[in-house]
Amino acid sequence: MQFRIKKIAKIIEAQVIGDENLLIDQFSSFETADMKTLTFASDIKFLKKLNECNAGAVIIPKDFVVSDDLKIRSVILKTDNPKNKFFKILKTLNPEKGYNKTIAPSACIGKNVKLGQNVSIYNNVYLGNNVTIGNEVVLMPNVFIGDDVIIKDNTIIKPNTTIMDKSEIGSNVIIHSGTVIGSDGFGFTMTNKTHEKIIHTGYVCIGDNVEIGAVNTIDRGTFGKTWLKNGVKTDNLVHIAHNVVIGENSLLTAKVAIAGSAKIGKNVICAGRSGVSGHLTIGDNAIIGPCAGVVSDVSPDSIVSGMPQMPHKLWLKVSTIIPRLPEFRKKIFFLEKRMDKIEKNNKDGV
Repeated sequence: MQFRIKKIAKIIEAQVIGDENLLIDQFSSFETADMKTLTFASDIKFLKKLNECNAGAVIIPKDFVVSDDLKIRSVILKTDNPKNKFFKILKTLNPEKGYNKTIAPSACIGKNVKLGQNVSIYNNVYLGNNVTIGNEVVLMPNVFIGDDVIIKDNTIIKPNTTIMDKSEIGSNVIIHSGTVIGSDGFGFTMTNKTHEKIIHTGYVCIGDNVEIGAVNTIDRGTFGKTWLKNGVKTDNLVHIAHNVVIGENSLLTAKVAIAGSAKIGKNVICAGRSGVSGHLTIGDNAIIGPCAGVVSDVSPDSIVSGMPQMPHKLWLKVSTIIPRLPEFRKKIFFLEKRMDKIEKNNKDGV
């Protein structure tokens, strides 16, 4: 499909510099754009390269001044928050496919199940007993829903997802394929040199507007709940252990692992492959760097990196030193030998 710049500008309330009748037929990143594509530039490193961009049109911040001496080939659309507006256009002009709003004959539905309006339940979905499903909920093929589960309005659960007993899922939630919510936590006690399983009687509570990536594992509480509050987003392959609490609008990227009973504040970012030990508190607005190992509490608004974690600026210095440690080791051995020789000579009166 082709879209005229005039139409795009109207949707995002943008000022157009250039040909507003230009036709666009695709969307792309800044680096791969061509004359038929729309892209955006919000970071200064891209804004400085507008004259190198091959896109038909570029969305930029409305307060960015385009220098007259730059020979820019692209049509410019100036508006607030270019990235947000770019994806708004993408969603508006490429709407998601609809769902069937029916119940497949192969779905297995237990006793005392309450179904809202316009639900879509696909093939081989299993619903346990006493399940409550809200309006406009979508359960895609092979979803398993245990007993006493609550799923609120407009939630989408993608194929091959498991939601175990007593879990509570909020409104406008997206859960991607392969995720398991409400499995038992990793809890054992030593008895006669064997590991005896600890029963887990808690549950998982997922707030509103949460998105959970593919192949996440979120354990039920030993007692009480494991809680992801409103607006939390997780990437693929994230593990959240029993009784963890994650505050509003926090982000957990790929392969993050949070150990049992940790408390993650609001607006926290845990970068890829970072880990947080159990029973710790991560303050609001903190950032945990990639591959960081957090073994003590992190104060609000701080940025930490490394293993064990330390202030990010200190980690930058430490990381430059680590490759030089073999060299430093040789120098220390050399200096030790010189000191031994000097001390020996002093003792001998030389």
